[in-house]
Amino acid sequence: MGSMKEESITMAHGFGGVAYHELVEEIFVPAFANDMLAPLGDAAVCKLNGHRLAFTTDSFVVQPRFFPGGDIGRLAVCGTVNDLAMSGAKPLYLSCGMIMQAGFSLSELKRIVASMAAAAGEAGVAIVTGDTKVVEQGSCDGIYINTAGVGMFEHEPLAVCPKAGDVIMVSGLLAAHGLAVLAARQSLDFEPPLKSDAAPLNGLAQSLLKAVPQLSCLRDPTRGGLAATLYEWAIASHSTIIIEEAALPLSKPVSAACALLGLDPLYIANEGVMAAALPSAQAEIALAALRRQPLGAKAAIIGRVGKALPQTPLILHTAAGGKRRIDLPQGDLLPRIC
Repeated sequence: MGSMKEESITMAHGFGGVAYHELVEEIFVPAFANDMLAPLGDAAVCKLNGHRLAFTTDSFVVQPRFFPGGDIGRLAVCGTVNDLAMSGAKPLYLSCGMIMQAGFSLSELKRIVASMAAAAGEAGVAIVTGDTKVVEQGSCDGIYINTAGVGMFEHEPLAVCPKAGDVIMVSGLLAAHGLAVLAARQSLDFEPPLKSDAAPLNGLAQSLLKAVPQLSCLRDPTRGGLAATLYEWAIASHSTIIIEEAALPLSKPVSAACALLGLDPLYIANEGVMAAALPSAQAEIALAALRRQPLGAKAAIIGRVGKALPQTPLILHTAAGGKRRIDLPQGDLLPRIC
């Protein structure tokens, strides 16, 4: 990835592709450099009086605010819970910050807050503190939500990248969230309807950790989709990750929608799926542990971590028998997904 050439922020900086990584690596990391930030995981591992805490934060600006399978409130809770869970921590407490514009509907706010409370209950976490700000009409797109989260580790924190020889697994069907939001935004009708997979993954993650203590790492492939997650893992582990197109779990509605719209499901955001890297000898145990849980019923082994190949961190073996290099996206395929 090259250095930033833009003179101002563009929508591409928020997507999770090349521009986003340049922004983080060239602006934020040098300014805020410290040992807890350096791994750039979904959650930081912080030490406090001999204990290790997981700490994360995220902001949510999705449009439309309500979509099949979820809404901005559910997304805010699940997204932060999942970032904590991917570090191997048990999520405990969340904060909630809301920026609303004058004129925002109180009935809509109540609906969002109720959804957040329900999602927190589902995840077994408490929203313990918060803040609200109101700005002039037109200064904010309705409502923006920030959530931060704290969790504790009951064992060693997970690494942020896989090991050589690991297999790559996903816990469920891919690309549902991003396509559901896109369909709602553009008033596209699919039959059956597309539905977001937004869900808290902490229970599923803990079940997998219990079954496979040798688990290398976890990640929820949100912005930039599975492609961005696996590309980052390959770069961090100095390896090449090879995935099998025929093994990717996709529902028929998602496959049809991607074909119709000309979209690659590898780049589409997920909100209720996690990617896992683990020793190949534990693959069947892990698969069985995931499939025993409703959220993991469609879990699949999709690839492996191989030796580094020059300039090819991520390779897709196509269903037709060919090979395709997968890169980080240059721009924003689906704006405002999370």
